[in-house]
Amino acid sequence: MQTRKKYIFLTFLASWLLLFFFGREQLRRFAFFPRRNVAARRSWPRWADRALLHSFAEPRELQGSGDTTQPSPRARRAAPLSTSQGSRCRMESCFDASRCQNGFKVFTYPREHGEPMSESYSKILASIERSRYYTPRPEEACLFVLSIDTLDRDPLSAHYIRSVEQRIRSFPLWNSGRNHLIFNLYAGTWPNYTEELGFDIGHAMLAKASFHSKNFRPGFDVSIPLFPKEHPQRGGQSGWLHHNSVPPKKKYLLVFKGKRYLTGIGSGTRNALHHIHNGRDIVSLTTCRHGKDWERHKDTRCDQDNVDYEKFDYQELLHNSTFCIVPRGRRLGSFRFLEALQAACIPVLLSDGWELPFSEAIDWGKAAVVGSERLLLQIPSAVRCIRPERVLAFQQQTQFLWDAYFSSVDKIVHTTLEIIRDRLLPHRSRSRILWNALPGGLLALPDFSTHLGDFPFYYLQHGSSPSDKFTALLWAAPPLGSLSQPTLKLIQAVSRSQYCAQILVLWSCEKPPPPSGTWPQIAVPLTIIQGRTKLSDRFFPYTAIGTDAVLSLDEHTSLSTSEVDFAFVVWRSFPERIVGFSAWSHFWDPEQKRWGYTSRWTNKLSIVLTTAAFYHRYYHSLFTEYLPAGLRELVDSLTACEDILMNLLVAAVTKLPPIKVTQWKQHKEAASQPVKDTAAGSTRRFSQQQDCLNQLVDWFGSMPLVSSQLRLDPVLFKDQVSVLRKKYRYLEKP
Repeated sequence: MQTRKKYIFLTFLASWLLLFFFGREQLRRFAFFPRRNVAARRSWPRWADRALLHSFAEPRELQGSGDTTQPSPRARRAAPLSTSQGSRCRMESCFDASRCQNGFKVFTYPREHGEPMSESYSKILASIERSRYYTPRPEEACLFVLSIDTLDRDPLSAHYIRSVEQRIRSFPLWNSGRNHLIFNLYAGTWPNYTEELGFDIGHAMLAKASFHSKNFRPGFDVSIPLFPKEHPQRGGQSGWLHHNSVPPKKKYLLVFKGKRYLTGIGSGTRNALHHIHNGRDIVSLTTCRHGKDWERHKDTRCDQDNVDYEKFDYQELLHNSTFCIVPRGRRLGSFRFLEALQAACIPVLLSDGWELPFSEAIDWGKAAVVGSERLLLQIPSAVRCIRPERVLAFQQQTQFLWDAYFSSVDKIVHTTLEIIRDRLLPHRSRSRILWNALPGGLLALPDFSTHLGDFPFYYLQHGSSPSDKFTALLWAAPPLGSLSQPTLKLIQAVSRSQYCAQILVLWSCEKPPPPSGTWPQIAVPLTIIQGRTKLSDRFFPYTAIGTDAVLSLDEHTSLSTSEVDFAFVVWRSFPERIVGFSAWSHFWDPEQKRWGYTSRWTNKLSIVLTTAAFYHRYYHSLFTEYLPAGLRELVDSLTACEDILMNLLVAAVTKLPPIKVTQWKQHKEAASQPVKDTAAGSTRRFSQQQDCLNQLVDWFGSMPLVSSQLRLDPVLFKDQVSVLRKKYRYLEKP
């Protein structure tokens, strides 16, 4: 009995203790448990002793727990957008898509006389005004760009424009910023460098460098790279990775050379870079020698850092390093980002919170290593673990991204506009595959297709092949309006090809085409298209073209059925290139300092005449929709300029030369002299073609043509064997 009482007592005591320790809040409901001052507990801590946190805070800051006059760092970063009307803007709420029903056109405000403007902003406006997006009529515009230079919004800068808000509010088209795009490279000022622009952007979109992800409005703003004022307007230098640059391992594994900030924002990351320097395969050099009062703030490391800094050349480090550290500076972005991309030095980003350029479209995980500023010491071991084949893939992707989107101001601006254009038509927008694979999103027009298999570049990746038929497009402009005998023979020869689906005759003569009874009777459909006298009409994307392959012909061309069959078989193996018969080669004339071309028989070629050539029908869409109207007008005004422009366009897209196939000797001679002309006329035409080539190269920004020494012949061509063993025996007809 005593034992039972003992167990009962112990059980009761244990239950009471458990309830006391773990159910204290419930016990407080009873009157015999006094209530504590909950308000006092919630206001903890109230440290007033200065000795506790002497170097971190003032007593009034610690006591004032309810004081909201001092914003947090996050609140300070968000201040520029939270004070504007468009802090929560999205395309659905702050963009009037009804203005874009007639096409994506961009209007730039007229420039006021004497308006100060930086070189970089002049390039941005020029990129828009010379592009296919531009319209001089605001009523046609879908998007508006200010003529006020908003690139540098640092009040301490010489390029800072004052009273921007008052001026833009006076513009009749401003409409609280709706359908406006504002470009900015530098925001904020010393010491915090917040993203404050100094004016209310309203409902406008921002195309901004050094964008913090907390201020970035996804699907509305566009993050752009920070580029210097020397950045080329168009074209730009090519990347530094060449075909013979493998293996990918270089002299240095990881490098950095740049400024070290002794105080202020951005100093923490750069001050720590010396910890990973080993002087062998990791070179991390900083200097304090910058700014007006660097000597007043220099620390014990400055003198030695400045000595080590001069021992290495920056360009030599870029050329000979596998990875390049790209730390944040005063702002999140850095010029080193584009420098590393061009040099095929894989960027190692140390800029927490940076919204990477064009992140909506570009997969940076394939071209850069995104690190953390807090984990700097882990970077060397992390990059050492990347396998060589992965390193090479990273380097190749840096070169593609540099060339496709960053090598010129034109490409940066056009990428920005195309990203916005994709948002307006999401059902016809480019996939990330198109943005991140050759030739890039700018050259994959969504109006043509959004399906990979419809483009000439992705057959291998897509596991498909182009269609097994072709459409012949014959450009006919007889001066007398009647068919010549060579033209009739050409139509008959092409129609006998086993791969011919149809023949389209583009009648570019003021006189009406001959009646149907005068055309030859052939086994494939023959369609007459009434065109204009413009040469650029040859490359219009006619809806009647239903095959992937187009055989472009001229009325003076002479071809046999065997030549057509063989050329088409070759083209199916190279659907992204021009495959044809007559070829030219280009050269640089050092005396006249201009480009020239020659039609003489040499061992090199870079142009295949489209008077007898196969190519993909997509290039008709690129020619008409991608190129600005001014280039097509140039083609229409100069003789044989359309051949040169089409070759330049395809070479710029593919970075590959055309392919020449074999042909009869008599056809070679006929092709070079299609029309009898006087010596003076030939000289004038040749001079026009030279001028055309140089004007087109100026528009592209560089010479895109690629030379080749390749000519493809059939198997056993001209071999001393029986003709019965040869598939294309008629190619050797004497």
